[in-house]
Amino acid sequence: QVQLVESGGGLVQSGGSLRLSCTASRSGFSLFDLGWYRQAPGKQRELVATIASGGNTNYADSVKGRFTISRDNAKNTLYLQMNSLKPEDTAVYYCNAQFRTYAQWGQGTQVTVSS
Repeated sequence: QVQLVESGGGLVQSGGSLRLSCTASRSGFSLFDLGWYRQAPGKQRELVATIASGGNTNYADSVKGRFTISRDNAKNTLYLQMNSLKPEDTAVYYCNAQFRTYAQWGQGTQVTVSS
């Protein structure tokens, strides 16, 4: 099993930036496909961005050009750089790790963007 711990959330004004981190508890991190998801109050969890073990990335249309997903396999850490934040980006952000049929979620970190 792998445990994921997110950090970096907080309160920021519209137009500001935050960087989220997600650190895994074990080695083998490089084998996992990783992603960031978010869930706003009253809404379903939605994909934000993914990065495959080989490095290919994918973004939701709503964050393209503003968010950047990256990974540092040597540090077992996944990142999400969020720029030009909007109030509609307010949500709990979760990291996800998948390898074949195994999937693990982090506990989530709150991001609040004030207008």
